[in-house]
Amino acid sequence: MAKKAFRFGVVTGGHPSRSAWMTLAQRVEELGYSTLLVPDVLGTPLATITALAVAAIATTSLRVGSYVFVNDYRHPALLAREIATLDQLSDGRVELGLGAGNWPRDYQQLGIPFDKAGTRVSRFAEGLSIIKQFFTTETVDFSGKYYTATALRPVPRPVQQPHPPILIGSSGRRMLTLAAREANIIMPVSVDPTDAPLEEKIGWIREAAGERFEHLEFSRNEFGIELTDNPITAGPLTQGGIPVQSRPMTTAQAVEYLLEQRERLGISYIQIQERQSENFAPVVAHLNGK
Repeated sequence: MAKKAFRFGVVTGGHPSRSAWMTLAQRVEELGYSTLLVPDVLGTPLATITALAVAAIATTSLRVGSYVFVNDYRHPALLAREIATLDQLSDGRVELGLGAGNWPRDYQQLGIPFDKAGTRVSRFAEGLSIIKQFFTTETVDFSGKYYTATALRPVPRPVQQPHPPILIGSSGRRMLTLAAREANIIMPVSVDPTDAPLEEKIGWIREAAGERFEHLEFSRNEFGIELTDNPITAGPLTQGGIPVQSRPMTTAQAVEYLLEQRERLGISYIQIQERQSENFAPVVAHLNGK
């Protein structure tokens, strides 16, 4: 697999102030991060689509993306229309993160049944098909078990062709297989020590992707890394709502670690949390685009 250049993204729920949010977006861009990413989770300070639009207005080169849109919260054709509009108005700076949904509390609050994983993945597959039709065909016609779209004219068109880059992350083989065939950016995840190792999951992706494999970008979050000249034991942090152990490293150690991850696993797109953005900037400066 050909090595992809490093790039870095910042994940944040936002700030409930126009000036604070625009200042953050501008600072993330100034520090050299590629992307500002907003999760699709209830209870964060800002809603995803509007926050991304304002961040795009406040910047000139920063890409904006979802981390990730939950398929069950919206009709996929309506989501595709929103993303195409955002891509148009940002001059092609959108990344589309998509997922099957894994937040039972959000489902409960919205009154949506939290179906078993297999059902959610099947519904996601139909939704992804509609989204890609919206981006690439003259008319969207789809009739599935979960969704229907009839004689839908897909406007506007995204600037990025054939569509904005699609990111899909998962720990499961079925979702990773779908990602291998349909996504541009893939985040393989191991959720606990009993889960298959990342090397095995990348093997699943390679098998399913075929000739697409060489063009895929692999992604990973590094929410635990804390740069320090004198590594010390730090308290627990949170990664996607799950406690994670802080990993103090010097800049040189972090650079060596990420180079090793790219060499071994092909991972080149790294996400960190907003609280890390200033601390992590020396690594971005060292590895960005290399």
